Amino acid sequence: MTDTLVAFSTRLRSKDSMDFGLFWALIALGLTGVVMIYSATRQALVNAGDNPHYYLERQGVFVFVGIIVMYFISRFDYRRFEIAATPLYVCSLLGLAGVFFLGQSALGAQRWYNLGFVQIQPSEFTVLFIILAVATFCQRRPEGLTMRDVSRLLIMTVVPLAMIVKQPDLGTSIIIILCVAAMMVVAGVPPRFMTFLAIAGSISLVAATYLDLLKKYQVDRFVSFLNQHSTNPNLIPLIYEVNNAKSAIGSGGLRGAGLFRGLQTVLGYVPEQRTDFIFTAIGEQLGFIGTVLIVILLGYVAFRMFMIGRNAKDTMGRLICLGVFIFFAFSCFENIGMTMGIMPVTGIPLPLLSYGGSAALVFFAAGGAVLSVSRRNGN
Repeated sequence: MTDTLVAFSTRLRSKDSMDFGLFWALIALGLTGVVMIYSATRQALVNAGDNPHYYLERQGVFVFVGIIVMYFISRFDYRRFEIAATPLYVCSLLGLAGVFFLGQSALGAQRWYNLGFVQIQPSEFTVLFIILAVATFCQRRPEGLTMRDVSRLLIMTVVPLAMIVKQPDLGTSIIIILCVAAMMVVAGVPPRFMTFLAIAGSISLVAATYLDLLKKYQVDRFVSFLNQHSTNPNLIPLIYEVNNAKSAIGSGGLRGAGLFRGLQTVLGYVPEQRTDFIFTAIGEQLGFIGTVLIVILLGYVAFRMFMIGRNAKDTMGRLICLGVFIFFAFSCFENIGMTMGIMPVTGIPLPLLSYGGSAALVFFAAGGAVLSVSRRNGN
């Protein structure tokens, strides 16, 4: 009887140790995203004679399923992810390869599987699966990484990375590089070797540009970012897009125009405002106060992920949290930055706020992995 009570008490403490602040903050972001997507798309759908609740209903389902997935993953001991890491990594490779034969093309890219009721973008899941694979690889080498191990890590990263670049999806490629680089540093790879990799990567990027390995629109996006006052006719549409985004955010003033209002949001002056440019709708409708609150909430989520990783009791937990932290934080910085003209335009969504089933499921699943670590840390 005593042993039973002790076991029950231990399980209760383990359950209560989950970081509920992070858990509820992720849910709050997801629900806020549903409201903002509805607010940004309702009028356009009404004007087109379509169902005004179309995106509301779909994103609501994505968020609901994502919350369930997050809680389910958080209940698992993250150390058991080691068993699934390799199969998930292999599945990601198969998914990335298959998209070239069975995938759907849109906006000059071939990244999605169209299942009718939902589109799946395997590259977004690949980020999380690579994080798990790298964390597992390093966990199995407690004595430290040799140069042979580092070479294997690079191969493990470059193979899916090459397929993602080919799609093309430069934004996700950058995220993978940053996540793996940070994880390698924490895993103990010598700084001089990381410096060499950084130099080699920079040279490769320059070479890819001059050898026309990058798509023209990708180069134009970067050039338009560096020349935001250019009169080049090829760059004007991209510059116009960012200027409209900045104008929409600035027009919100202190308190914003209010939900379902805002001239530029209602008239759709900013393209893709439910996905890549959802922050423009937030800025115009919620104003400076609303955007600051959203940024604080995003910052809180990133901070908790970092702290949970910092207090992790083993290499695997530490690396999972670090990888997810970089994934989440850079996505926020890049997405918000591009709407304000301080970062190049990419297809990176704003975590849990942009419309998209794949992105919602991936970020909730990533949050669940971090919550699983927090349960074992006592954070």
